[in-house]
Amino acid sequence: MNLLSILFGKKDNSALENALKNNPFLVDVRTPSEFASGSVKGAQNIPLNEIRNQISKFKNKSEIIVFCRSGNRSAMAKGTLEKNGISNVMNGGSLENVVKTMQKIKNID
Repeated sequence: MNLLSILFGKKDNSALENALKNNPFLVDVRTPSEFASGSVKGAQNIPLNEIRNQISKFKNKSEIIVFCRSGNRSAMAKGTLEKNGISNVMNGGSLENVVKTMQKIKNID
């Protein structure tokens, strides 16, 4: 991340863009009620507090993107997955960030 990105809050989403192009396993780690209010098409809802009990759902996935409302819970989910041997996981940040990045890809392709 360069100085301008830090100063102006512009996030470099190039890694997320590339991952989204590869049909990743999308996981919304928000609560079921948050998920019910809307999410990314094709995303599965595995709330943060259930990640440890659902590790088997993440095995054998080539790419995994976790996201939430702000990026905090998805960062914790990424850490939990990595501690449990799942290394191919990316924190997509917020739902809004993932949606905007998906829309950008759609407009590029």
